[in-house]
Amino acid sequence: MADKENGSGRNEPDLAAQQKQHAVSRWRLILGEAAQKQLEGMNGPGGLHLTEEEAIMDAALAAIYDDTTDGAPSAGGSGGRAAGGGRGSVNLSRWLGDVRSLFSEDVVSIIQNDAIERRGWKQLLFEPELLASVKPDIQMVGTLMALKGKIPEKTKETARMLVKAVVDDLMSRMKEDMQRAVTGALNKRQHTPLPSLSGLDWKRTIQRNLKHYDTERKILIPERFYYFDRARRSKEWTVILDIDQSGSMAESVIWASVTGAVFASMPALDTRVVVFDTEVVDLTEQCADDPVDMLFGIQLGGGTDINKSVAYCENFIEDPKKTLFIMVTDLYEGGNQSALVRRMREMRESGVRTLCLLALSDSGRPFYDERLARQLARDGTPCFACTPAMLPELVAGALQGQDMSALAKKLTPEKG
Repeated sequence: MADKENGSGRNEPDLAAQQKQHAVSRWRLILGEAAQKQLEGMNGPGGLHLTEEEAIMDAALAAIYDDTTDGAPSAGGSGGRAAGGGRGSVNLSRWLGDVRSLFSEDVVSIIQNDAIERRGWKQLLFEPELLASVKPDIQMVGTLMALKGKIPEKTKETARMLVKAVVDDLMSRMKEDMQRAVTGALNKRQHTPLPSLSGLDWKRTIQRNLKHYDTERKILIPERFYYFDRARRSKEWTVILDIDQSGSMAESVIWASVTGAVFASMPALDTRVVVFDTEVVDLTEQCADDPVDMLFGIQLGGGTDINKSVAYCENFIEDPKKTLFIMVTDLYEGGNQSALVRRMREMRESGVRTLCLLALSDSGRPFYDERLARQLARDGTPCFACTPAMLPELVAGALQGQDMSALAKKLTPEKG
């Protein structure tokens, strides 16, 4: 009796066999050549055979993850995978092309960074033609920042273009939401007779016109509309970003720097951007002019003296009640911790609105000094991990005078 056919016309046993073969092939790509013999037995009498595309994928992965390859890059030649106990080299240009054409963007980012970390392929960053083939992403920018002193002159312009591509992408993701949040927060209670659909105060318009509700037609016919005043006053608030540039903070530094550039573009804010390790560097001018220049001015790594940086930032506080101080750090203080706690408490008591972001990244999973975070939180400075998507709401809440501890708990309930 013939096997039952499914809707596509293929026999069910054939379809099941194909699905099984696909699954085994996937495991072969994950586990590498060392698992070939074991997986052949699972695949039935026909054995295990990778398709042409899978074989190229396997070679690209083997170059990074198989111990049978020595990881030495080559500038030319056929290169390729070294099988068995042999050793070989990899044509980086060809390898980059294979990786970008065969894997999704997220996977490409992981493989590229693993190539640098596991195989030491710094050549990816040192040759213009190779760097131009790299997928721009925030991890790669962090690597470039850490190695910028070693990048040869001929590659610097290509590196700058890669960093600019990432910065432009982050700016586009953040700028509109942040500007809307800040503008709305600063002009929340100020109205204007000038009509503007984007500035329409729906709540007040409805409340003031309820007496004009037509019960028969069940519609509200407003007699008067109310609009928020969207005019931007110059330098109404001071926003200070104090950024820890220790090596573990790379992704947070990049996001915080882009945030600083967004703030600097708003006339209503007097923005200051400071980075620190054991020394303090004021990057306010670079932030206002070009965030890419600012990133190249950051030196990842070194020790940490948070208290010293906070003392420097105090110089920018003219009107405490119109100042927002945002500290981005993992709180591993190498300086005077008791002085830091006292300084932050006094800043808060003077009227400054303070935040400590333990992480500013897509993952929002920080590694930090929990004891110091609890101490600062008790003194009124909430400390919590923050993804970039949360930042506009946090900034708006701070500018409006909301309870930041309550807002932080609302946005990150799992952190308690």
